[in-house]
Amino acid sequence: MPHELPRTDIKPGQTVRVHQKIKEGDKERLQVFEGVVISRRHGTGPTSTFTVRKVSEGVAVERIFPLHSPIIAKLDLVRSAKIRRAKLYYLRHPGAKPLKEKR
Repeated sequence: MPHELPRTDIKPGQTVRVHQKIKEGDKERLQVFEGVVISRRHGTGPTSTFTVRKVSEGVAVERIFPLHSPIIAKLDLVRSAKIRRAKLYYLRHPGAKPLKEKR
């Protein structure tokens, strides 16, 4: 069961669900993007970002989210993986080993 995550606790290897506010005309809705955090950049300051990667119908999609952006309504932690790297760019390559879940 996912639980809400404080924004500064995002780490590479976590699978997160990002609820993003999308404005269409005069209406506003939430769009969910779920994937693995592959990098975190620029510390915890106002310019900090994190990159989330998911594979949807065989096509890999990566999105970079500003950490302190008001368009992010909520962050849910789905699961955590045991990793030994700060950047998980190797997941971009075909044949990359899947992440092992933390125990």
